[in-house]
Amino acid sequence: MKSQDIPDENLPAERDHAQGAVGVADEENPFADPGLPPHEHRIQDIDERAAKRSERVVALLFTVSMLATIGFIASYVAIPHNKSIFVFPLGHISALNFALGLTLGAALFCIGAGAVHWARTLMSDAEIADDRHPIEAPPETRAKVHEDFRQGAKESALGRRKLIRNTMLGALTLVPLSGVMLLRDLGPLPHNKLRHTAWAKGKLLVNMNTNQPLRAEDVQVGSLTFAKPEGLEERSEEFQDEIAKAALMIIRLQPEDIKDKREYDWSHEGIVAFSKICTHVGCPISLYEQQTHHVLCPCHQSTFDLSDGARVIFGPAGHPLPQLRIGVNDEGYLQALGDFDEPVGPAFWERG
Repeated sequence: MKSQDIPDENLPAERDHAQGAVGVADEENPFADPGLPPHEHRIQDIDERAAKRSERVVALLFTVSMLATIGFIASYVAIPHNKSIFVFPLGHISALNFALGLTLGAALFCIGAGAVHWARTLMSDAEIADDRHPIEAPPETRAKVHEDFRQGAKESALGRRKLIRNTMLGALTLVPLSGVMLLRDLGPLPHNKLRHTAWAKGKLLVNMNTNQPLRAEDVQVGSLTFAKPEGLEERSEEFQDEIAKAALMIIRLQPEDIKDKREYDWSHEGIVAFSKICTHVGCPISLYEQQTHHVLCPCHQSTFDLSDGARVIFGPAGHPLPQLRIGVNDEGYLQALGDFDEPVGPAFWERG
């Protein structure tokens, strides 16, 4: 609805601000100032019932933001960190991460949407032309800024629209609690959890893709295979925590290509097993150069030589990839002969 469709007696008593003088082209100013177009009133400017509806919409958005923030805090406290759920089409994901992302996203979105709807429907939208002035701010300018601020505060109707004001203050007060709750993750200390993985003597090496135990003949020279410990299932609650430390990559080299003596002793017929977790910041390594026996971390390009004890030959990683000692059991399946001899992944403050 436009102001032309409304009788003059229904229009606001206060007249529009001056739209700026229309200039005339001359020799000094060849381009005339066209001025500002006539201001058209919104339905909320002429109908208090429409303004009330907009006010309730804004208040509803702020209220939903408050409820979402409360949901964020409740999810953080109530949902176990190792619980997983199936969400189509994402598959199995962390229930806690899904709930935190959903509630925090809703809280922030509703605050933004409420502010935008408030500005577009209830705050003044009249354009005001202002002449340029020197950079310095004389007392008259400062007084004008203060007056403009007071005028803007008046036009925002913050004092008159108490429902919007109260729900906005509630949403802005509650949403920082989401960050405060995250401080809980500063403890407890990990103690020795980072020093041990799910690998142990006698555990079979299970192919991550087929979920079947690996035989020595299943691993071809030059191939790269990813494995997990026997008994670690993807549907289990502790899967994400354990696979983050126990993820394994298996490569078969020609025995004569292995340069490091300990690597050779811990291998089986040229089959070597190293941690898949980069020792820089813990990214999963997946890029293998068959001819050079190098593996590359895709995050920051740390490069390890798998024929020489997985030592670092390039990039920011601080130490080689830990190796898992392997062998075969009586049935010919590859098995671990113990856990890693050092913590996997990046260094941590209490590692000594």
